[in-house]
Amino acid sequence: MSWYVLYTKPQTEKKVASRLEKIGIEVYCPLITEKRQWSDRIKKVSLPLFKSYVFVRISDKERNKVFDVPGVVRYMFWLGKPAIVKDYEIHVIESWLNNETVEKINLEDFNPGDRLVLKEGAFKNEKAIIREIGQKKMRLILPKMGCTIVINTRELTG
Repeated sequence: MSWYVLYTKPQTEKKVASRLEKIGIEVYCPLITEKRQWSDRIKKVSLPLFKSYVFVRISDKERNKVFDVPGVVRYMFWLGKPAIVKDYEIHVIESWLNNETVEKINLEDFNPGDRLVLKEGAFKNEKAIIREIGQKKMRLILPKMGCTIVINTRELTG
């Protein structure tokens, strides 16, 4: 069985993952925890790492079963075929999310478009391109993996 990428309706990733599990489909929806501030409190919330995407491990003949779940839009395609994610790539994401060590850096040393090689963590030795640097978050493009990751800049400069 292979891991496939499902595109979901916006902000339904966790519900879709839960419903897929209930009908017996192995699903992975990587979550990150962020602190959100309201006027009266600060709360930790779990948000999907990839907005509008979940991963499902399913056999080819059962692939249409996912469309029984509300919120599923379609499979992602790559070169005209359903996008397949390798087991080790899922494990890289899991280990990256479980890795709590973050090297402190100075964001003033970087600019959008700069290229760098990640030296630690699950994406060690991966080449990245800085897409955006904001007050709270920084986006890195990982061209080899074909994805963008978002890093909380407060944790980096802490």
